[in-house]
Amino acid sequence: MEKIDRQLNSVRKRFEREQPLVSSVLPDGTLVEMLFQPDQQKTLFCIAKNGEWRLESTLSIRGTTMVPYSPGNNLLQNGVVLLPSVPAEYDSDEALIHEIQCFIHRYVDVSPLYEQVASYYVLLSWVYDSFSELPYLRLRGDPGCGKTRFLLVVGSLCYKPIFASGASTVSPLFRILDAFRGTLIIDEGDFRFSDESAEIVKILNNGNAKGFPVLRSEYSAPQREFNPRAYAVFGPKLVATRGFFQDRALESRCLTEEMGQYALRKDVPINLPSSCQEDALSLRNKLLLFRISNRNRGR
Repeated sequence: MEKIDRQLNSVRKRFEREQPLVSSVLPDGTLVEMLFQPDQQKTLFCIAKNGEWRLESTLSIRGTTMVPYSPGNNLLQNGVVLLPSVPAEYDSDEALIHEIQCFIHRYVDVSPLYEQVASYYVLLSWVYDSFSELPYLRLRGDPGCGKTRFLLVVGSLCYKPIFASGASTVSPLFRILDAFRGTLIIDEGDFRFSDESAEIVKILNNGNAKGFPVLRSEYSAPQREFNPRAYAVFGPKLVATRGFFQDRALESRCLTEEMGQYALRKDVPINLPSSCQEDALSLRNKLLLFRISNRNRGR
């Protein structure tokens, strides 16, 4: 029995020292990014420094073993969060931008200018944590004009996209944003008649500038008291709405495309083919290498 107890204690202590991690920038500039390989049902870390990278199943930081989220995680399995699978080579930054714009043009019908803006915004999302302020991409128009298609296509290329609808409750959004630090994508974001509109607007109003987390009071069972908790909400965001935001400050944070102004291009497929997901993963892998090569440039 004593031997079994020692083994159980050893296992318990090992798990107590393990903490889940999605991504991080270490003090020495090392980048840590979680990868998800759905064909193998496997998650692991890509650890990069000075343009070189390696794959590891765990990472030790100051005596704590960091582990990636489980491949069976509900967010990964249901495509709520999309990740790259492995860094992939690309010819040049210009070629990568062209490839992104061609991908968007193939599946989405927006103005040529906004198509180009969206292409550069995808690149920006992969190094957004090097900046202090960010704009949002916003689509505005009636139902059926292609807003959701834009979010699905462009969002699938952004850095750690987090897909949510306007009907999503606020509590998980705070936690997912804080844990993943990715690109929030909200469809049907008209919050005028929602009881939770004020909370979601807080995310959007505070999320364009670094250093303005949202504070929420949470109950701690052991201490039997409420403790304030800061949730980081800074990051890129794609939003689709039917009307204007009532908050003028929030309107000023958006680069807006008015949808439904022209007839839909005939070469845009009505349904997204399965190859769209495969092409998006291929581009995310190249964009991961773009992050590795450019995140710490000039620092």
